[in-house]
Amino acid sequence: MKSILLMLLIPVAVGAAGHTQQAPANHPETPAAQKQVSPYAPSMTPKKEDCGCEVDLPEDAFATVNGAKIGKTEIEGEIKDEVEQYQSQVPQARQKELQFEIDSRILELEAAKRGVSISKLVDQEVTSKLTKPTEAEAREFYDKNKGLQQQGEFKDLKQDLLLYLYSEKQRDGAEKLAESLRPNYQVKVLVQYVTAPETAADRQRVLATVDGKSITSGDVERSLRAFVYSVQQNIYRTRKAALDVKINDTLLKQEADKQKTSTKQLLDSEVLGKVKPVSDADAQAFYDKYKDRMTGSFDQLKPKIIGYLHDQQLREAETAYAEQLHKSANIQVYLKPPTPPVFAISTENRPSRGSASAPVTIVEFTDFQCPSCARTQPVLEQLLTEYGDKVRLVIRDFPLDRHENAFVAAQAAEAAAEQGKFWEYTDILFKNQTALEPAKLKDYATQLGLDRAKFDQEVDSGKFADTVRRDMKEGDKLGVDSTPSIFINGRKFEGERSHDAIKAAIDEALTEAPKKE
Repeated sequence: MKSILLMLLIPVAVGAAGHTQQAPANHPETPAAQKQVSPYAPSMTPKKEDCGCEVDLPEDAFATVNGAKIGKTEIEGEIKDEVEQYQSQVPQARQKELQFEIDSRILELEAAKRGVSISKLVDQEVTSKLTKPTEAEAREFYDKNKGLQQQGEFKDLKQDLLLYLYSEKQRDGAEKLAESLRPNYQVKVLVQYVTAPETAADRQRVLATVDGKSITSGDVERSLRAFVYSVQQNIYRTRKAALDVKINDTLLKQEADKQKTSTKQLLDSEVLGKVKPVSDADAQAFYDKYKDRMTGSFDQLKPKIIGYLHDQQLREAETAYAEQLHKSANIQVYLKPPTPPVFAISTENRPSRGSASAPVTIVEFTDFQCPSCARTQPVLEQLLTEYGDKVRLVIRDFPLDRHENAFVAAQAAEAAAEQGKFWEYTDILFKNQTALEPAKLKDYATQLGLDRAKFDQEVDSGKFADTVRRDMKEGDKLGVDSTPSIFINGRKFEGERSHDAIKAAIDEALTEAPKKE
């Protein structure tokens, strides 16, 4: 689930875009997809051509196989509906993002009027009045969503479901609060629907104003960059999967023609003929290995196990034969994946190590209760030592809701940073991830000789809660969906979080840095 703790102002369209932290399932029946549009929102029926999410495609062939072209129209015709379904998400996201921006400005103005932060305003007017969802409500939601049932049993998903349902209550409450305050401010929506900007000048187009302050097309596009990229990735994967099938079909046809036979006879001899029958002993061995995960006796499950093992062998044989054909073929693929966006990520007033003028900046969104973060930290520190002044590391907060003490631990780390002990304090947190209760957090401050009166007051008062939430909000807009999430010179690192993989990404960034200068 996306970090939920008071992240009330994340636009619904972005949250529904497939981030693993937002909802327990990316399913069309989830509340995020069913949410009713505010009566103040602009029209939700944008023109079909307003996607603005397409990348440059090859004009003619998507690929050639031994000189034979696989045309663009061959692929696009087969996946037209699926691609259009992805494309339609972007115009809807623009509409919702504009509404989100309007609501955010209203809440900012109201909070300033009352002399409190936005989070304090929402705490007072929304969160304090909410009741937590019950297990029965979570069960009802689970039963209604078949996509959830494919992900696991209710008992394993229950906690995430309860968090998700609670976040929806918070989100709904924040939206209703903004709507109730709207008459107090001058809000003007200047467009019927939000279209994609085609030029730099278009990005300056004013979509709405709140008390005279403009919300431009550029504001909306900046917030949706990570989401648009995720849509582009989904479309690319859809096209690539269809293209891979067409390439294999072409290879089979070419090989069958060479052998003067049909593709079916070729597959029967080269694939099906090499699949051995599954014996009772094979089925029994499989059952014995996985029986703790199964429901039923061996006799009851035997036919299904035999069928599963047969299909598994068939897939392996098909893959092996396809690889054999690929090795001897001349295949040129012209379909390219989308270019990952490079984000401008703020590092101002954030804990950092390394030279501020380093050519490579690593920004890590972390959770002090996350085991993967604890394992990654020594790797990053080793790399800092190896690269010296060439690399700088900046830490941003992204506590996950499934980690009960992560949010307060992030605040405690900020309080330690206030006294110049961020790195020493977070080193203790990573070594004590099962003991991050508030009392323990204060004990760790004593171990470092921090001013306990100052530290305790800042943690107890939630002085740094808004700082943590600001990082979480920016992380969501950058497409952060798990921790640790690492950005190297503004580009999200997608590889294995090992020393060698991160080092290779740093070397690539160092190579690119002089070109940018």
